[in-house]
Amino acid sequence: MSVNRSTLRPTVGIIGLGIMGMAYARNLRKAGFSVAGFDPMPAAAAALKECGGEAFDSPRAVAEGCDHILIALASIPALRDVVLGAEGIADAARPGMVVAEMGTLPIDAKEEVKPALEEKGAALLDCPVSGTGAQAAVGDLVVYASGDKPAFDAILPVFEGFARDVRHVGPFGAGMKLKYVANLLVTIHNLAAAEALLLAEKSGLDLQMVYDAISSGAGSSRMFEVRAPMMIKREYEPATMKMDVYMKDLTLILDHGRDVRAPLPLMAASLPYYMAALSEGRDKEDTAALFEVLKVLSGHVEKEAK
Repeated sequence: MSVNRSTLRPTVGIIGLGIMGMAYARNLRKAGFSVAGFDPMPAAAAALKECGGEAFDSPRAVAEGCDHILIALASIPALRDVVLGAEGIADAARPGMVVAEMGTLPIDAKEEVKPALEEKGAALLDCPVSGTGAQAAVGDLVVYASGDKPAFDAILPVFEGFARDVRHVGPFGAGMKLKYVANLLVTIHNLAAAEALLLAEKSGLDLQMVYDAISSGAGSSRMFEVRAPMMIKREYEPATMKMDVYMKDLTLILDHGRDVRAPLPLMAASLPYYMAALSEGRDKEDTAALFEVLKVLSGHVEKEAK
């Protein structure tokens, strides 16, 4: 193992080098951090090497060679394997190490792997982020960190290396609860942007003019600003958030709302349109493809559209 440990900055390990994980890696490298990582996909390992990081052959090797670790995975089984598996990070964890679980996963799944790290003196933080893949690429993310405050303070410089805003939001699990709230708004605003543009189009308005005018007025939203350009171009790949992956997030929000007995009428009303996108085979397209779903429903879709 030959990670170049800096005397000024911690060496950062990243497990999961997908859209988000690679964005973290590239921005941390630009900020001067030494970065190592693991992903089973050869293309991901190659991308990490290309930006100046070092690719290891297991999560355990990452833990052995790094001070702190960011986990950016999309499923519960992957999280369990990365932490608790035979080549997982738990056996190589040590006092002073902070592991930030950055995924949008159930709180109990994160709590399940927490004791194995704590037994070795390491700390696990629940740290989901708010922002799309495109935003991650330019460091336009907000980190909702929750858990042990001294551990948060220790890893804070790492977060600041790839995010524009970092917040400690409370005890472990508060990060995910805040992410549910944020994603509820994202879900509704994304559909609202598609609905608004369809109304504009059917009214005979130029959509670029509409975007420019709305973006500077009271009717705008961050999702309108991020996804309306994709809708106007009708280009949904490469996705900044794939439709099939986002369906997991929708389920988590609705399950949490049920658990805390919060009525979520607009959230529930949005769900059928995301399901319709999957039924049209738009699994790997960006969630901005809701615009196409509405166009189909309205009968206002050209033959060349999918």
